[in-house]
Amino acid sequence: MASSKTIKVEQTGSPQRRHHTQRETLIGLGLNKIGRIKELPDNPATRGMIVKVKHLVRVVSDK
Repeated sequence: MASSKTIKVEQTGSPQRRHHTQRETLIGLGLNKIGRIKELPDNPATRGMIVKVKHLVRVVSDK
């Protein structure tokens, strides 16, 4: 059975004047406006996406 761990991520920065792949990564995470919070599954793919845009997001909580 899959792990039920989740991560809450909040967007803190704007993707304007950034590379388009960073904007696409934010959309893939379900974030598209500053202040949005999304609960995501804690897996290597999600962690990698967070690392790619770590200057634009912050992890609110790990469960």
